[in-house]
Amino acid sequence: MRRLMMGLALMCLTLTLLAQDVLKEDSLQEVVVTGTGTQHLLKDAPVQTEVITGQMLKNFSGSSIADILSGLTASFAFNEGDMGSQMQMNGLGNNYILILINGKRIHGDNGGENDLGLIDPHNIEKIEIVKGASSALYGSDAIAGVINIITKRHDTDGVLLENTTRGGSYGELRQHNGIAFNFGKLKSYTNFQLQHSDGWQNTSREDPHQTEFLITDSRNKTVSRYTNWQVSEHLTYALNENIELYADGSIYRKRIYRPSGKHPGVDVKTYDLRYNNASVSAGGKWQMNTTDVITLDVDWNRHAYYYDFTAVTLTDGYVNGEHTSYFPYYPGQHQLQSDQQRTMAHLKGVFTLPYENRLSTGIEWRYDWLKAPTRVEGGKATDNTGALYVQDEYTPVEWFNVTAGLRLNRNEQFGWHLTPKVSTMIKWNDLRFRATWSQGFKTPTPKELHYQYVRNMNGTYLFLGNTHLKPQASNYFSLGIEYNHGGFSATATGYYNQVNDMIALVTIPNSEAPIDLYTKYMPIKTRKYQNLETAKTYGVDITLRYRINREWTAGLGYSYLDTDAELYDTEDDALHSVIIDGMAHHKGNCFLTWNHTMRNENTWGAGIYGRASTKRYYQLNGNGKGYQLWRLTGSHTFSYKRGKQKPLTFQLEAGVDNIFNYTDKTDHGLHLGTTTPGTTLYAAFTVRFNHGKKLINNYKSNSLNQNENEDN
Repeated sequence: MRRLMMGLALMCLTLTLLAQDVLKEDSLQEVVVTGTGTQHLLKDAPVQTEVITGQMLKNFSGSSIADILSGLTASFAFNEGDMGSQMQMNGLGNNYILILINGKRIHGDNGGENDLGLIDPHNIEKIEIVKGASSALYGSDAIAGVINIITKRHDTDGVLLENTTRGGSYGELRQHNGIAFNFGKLKSYTNFQLQHSDGWQNTSREDPHQTEFLITDSRNKTVSRYTNWQVSEHLTYALNENIELYADGSIYRKRIYRPSGKHPGVDVKTYDLRYNNASVSAGGKWQMNTTDVITLDVDWNRHAYYYDFTAVTLTDGYVNGEHTSYFPYYPGQHQLQSDQQRTMAHLKGVFTLPYENRLSTGIEWRYDWLKAPTRVEGGKATDNTGALYVQDEYTPVEWFNVTAGLRLNRNEQFGWHLTPKVSTMIKWNDLRFRATWSQGFKTPTPKELHYQYVRNMNGTYLFLGNTHLKPQASNYFSLGIEYNHGGFSATATGYYNQVNDMIALVTIPNSEAPIDLYTKYMPIKTRKYQNLETAKTYGVDITLRYRINREWTAGLGYSYLDTDAELYDTEDDALHSVIIDGMAHHKGNCFLTWNHTMRNENTWGAGIYGRASTKRYYQLNGNGKGYQLWRLTGSHTFSYKRGKQKPLTFQLEAGVDNIFNYTDKTDHGLHLGTTTPGTTLYAAFTVRFNHGKKLINNYKSNSLNQNENEDN
């Protein structure tokens, strides 16, 4: 790892010395909103914000949001599985990372993990990342940080049609279609996406410590075959030049196909997994003047998770509030595991006040409803939370800013709680100094409180909720420095995040399991949600980016992480240190891209990307191996021109991922460092047709001229 980091640093230093024409970095002029909820130039944002720009997304050509985040920033780690992304940022997992799309929460919990397949990678304009507790502004789930995915605006004065088809190794298929139109005050954008993979198997061995006999011919796959698709609609209507209304809706379906083997209790799967999501939202924006704005958003989201049976299966669980045993299901039947629904309302205002103050204030209400007939006693559970927040951005002089916020939460089960945040920034020539202190607050979810289920995979595991859980609270401190000059930018940020009463799945003695469940299943492990005494994460993030000249750009990222967590053991009456699952001490990434625009405005692009991680640590089932992966991409964009218009634009993309063919062949049942199948290839073709009013007028004008010429 040390040799790799030295090599990456040497590469960037060499490119710096070779630079002849230093240009201003365009990304520094990006307007960001996530850190404060208001607009700032990236270089002047009071809260440190990392941006993955549209040009970076185009060059990288990622197949998924997990692919993009892990490849373009060093702070993230993923371990994709049937139950979701298993994402981690700076030591904390998916439950502590708030994911937004255009400032609105996504909803897609799969076993505690968000399904990132809900996000269409071809419809992303840019990604803004704010690290650290942001509960004062965003509420629960923002203890580790916030990822805000900004979608493309698709502004058109007529009709826009676009299609992207991507294919690759192991049956990879990515399909994106969009249609936009603008009829006066009404705008519409309809999006369709489809993602498919045949899956792959890196090894046919099962972990011999978890099976009664050595298995070398398992049919379990490293990544299962899956198909998911989504249709979404976005409508906006301008009542006048100051008031705009909108309505959104989407439907999402996913199925994971699991092969069945010959070893009962190990690789025999009798059901596939199916997920049904839907969402509806509406709201409006009132631009009172050039600086003041009021917004209102109301949304409803649903995520449902089913077993689709492929063989006769005897199951048990709660039916009408009573626990039943060995109820039979037959091929073609399905069983609801959980139906999660969420309703939210959010009213927000941003106002410019005298003496260089900008005030943001809002009120939120959230209602969560969980239906799980086989996993929750009584069949359902609910939760609701209200919140009031206020934030002031004070800039008494051009080089100094203080942003302070306070949020008051009230949860129906856990009462009232105040969450503050203070950030400050000092500008001095090309330097920016930033410091943040913030608190986070997160109440236990209905799943953590009430869920209980059995998993049969290399043995029987019993998972239990805990109605005695306490809310989690955190203190986050960060100190950072940023330098920007010409085309070069560098940031270094140190952070410390202490989470009190952190909720985690902990292995407990089987004797502490409910007697009826223990005698029924005789589990080899029982795991239960419990509060840890304290959990600390601390580290340093470093990023370097250099626009060498008009065509070449280089970047380097490095993340150091350490964690420390303690659990009180009632049997020993003592504190024991435990690992925060998924932690890796060192992660890094780098890239070098080339973009060339020809005289006819056609463009060529290429990039090489590397990312690496040291060993990832886990409490159970082994650690994930360290790895490094390299990727090569290329693209060509060209247009059909009619006068000054470009009604047709085409783009060809191709690439090789994992150039050196690394695979982690760790036995099934143990943790992997990475799930990559080895070297993979991909190719994509995009066509975009923009039939705008100006273009229509040009067509009409050309047609009239042609008719006049024919008459003459």
